[in-house]
Amino acid sequence: MASYHLSVKTIKRSAGRSATAAAAYRVGERIECQREGRVHDYTRKQGIEETFILTPKDAPDWASDRSRLWNEAEASETRRNSVTAREWELALPSEISAEARSQITRDFAQELVSRYGVAVDVAIHAPHREGDQRNHHAHVLTSTRKLEAGGFTTKTRVLDSAKTGGVEIEQMRGLWAELQNRALERVGEVERVDHRSLEKQRETALDRGDKLSAEELDRDPELKLGPAANSMERRAKAMAERQGREYVPVTERGAVVHAARQARAAFREMRERLDIARETYGAERDAGQGRVSAGLAALRAATAKDRSSERNPEDFRERLSQVVGRSRDQDDAPKPEGRNYARKRLKEIMEKDAGRDGQSAVHKLDGHSEYDLGEDTSREARKPSVNERLKDVLNKPREKLEIEDERDQEKDQEVEKDREIDRDPGLSH
Repeated sequence: MASYHLSVKTIKRSAGRSATAAAAYRVGERIECQREGRVHDYTRKQGIEETFILTPKDAPDWASDRSRLWNEAEASETRRNSVTAREWELALPSEISAEARSQITRDFAQELVSRYGVAVDVAIHAPHREGDQRNHHAHVLTSTRKLEAGGFTTKTRVLDSAKTGGVEIEQMRGLWAELQNRALERVGEVERVDHRSLEKQRETALDRGDKLSAEELDRDPELKLGPAANSMERRAKAMAERQGREYVPVTERGAVVHAARQARAAFREMRERLDIARETYGAERDAGQGRVSAGLAALRAATAKDRSSERNPEDFRERLSQVVGRSRDQDDAPKPEGRNYARKRLKEIMEKDAGRDGQSAVHKLDGHSEYDLGEDTSREARKPSVNERLKDVLNKPREKLEIEDERDQEKDQEVEKDREIDRDPGLSH
């Protein structure tokens, strides 16, 4: 499933960092920092798929030299606590090709150049060999000053200001989501990403009446593992895979993240089943089937997706009832509680189903064929079936049911008295 991630970080001297070191590490090259007199050599770093530099059209020629570019960026800053670079970290969708991932990253980087007039250095990384193989990502390093013909000039205050910085970053987040969704659509993927917060997405889902999506979004954001815990969990997963056993998290954060992901996976499975049920129901109705038959076909299609699943079938029946418009919440009229209401609604559906009487529909609902109705079997000679008991209940008036309930209670009381007499130790037989 496609997921969204875009984070913006600053490379600042007050934290002991430099633009030259950051660039060398992300692209896997050797860069000598002239300001510090240090050499940052990461040429042995693996997993780097592609690197490139984008600059404004009037930038000097030396800007294409990575070492010169970032040494100039360092030299343009004179304060001890200066921010010398800004990093945009992007998650790339695994559902598209490497060429497509490269193209949308280049498009995003070009927008940064055009919008802010900065120099952009991009490194696209492959998933870690011990981690999730869908974790394609890119590091986009930008200067904090505009790059013009004479070199670095004014600061990009629009990104630094408390008033405008958040708005600008939110717009870039939206652009990144749009680029990904276009790429996903081009390859025929149904999944889409959304850059907005879970709360905003949930509000939108409720506004359009999509209660199921709103329910799925009613959760806390996923907890960040951090480098140490992430490394421990990767090793635990690899060990479990080698030993052929189920992965069990080894850290508290890992356990929380694992549980949250399992819950989301279960909800997605429910959503898939519901979509199957909805499509099947519509197709059966278009083919001339009644509501009961179409509903049963939809339920069978949904549960047939994975018959080994331990999910409660009642959950799917409840979802299906909402799809076909038979949810109790859709009727504002007062309704009796409990089984009586369910029986009444079932009878109404059966009676309205064209070409079928109540007994036939109930019989088929229990999995029997129409020919079973013609069996010449005496009810007195055998125990009444579920179909017959349900039919009796549906066809009896409420007053008669209440009278029979009172008679049954009286019989039960008489039987209980007889048992008490039998247990009396003072009597002999």
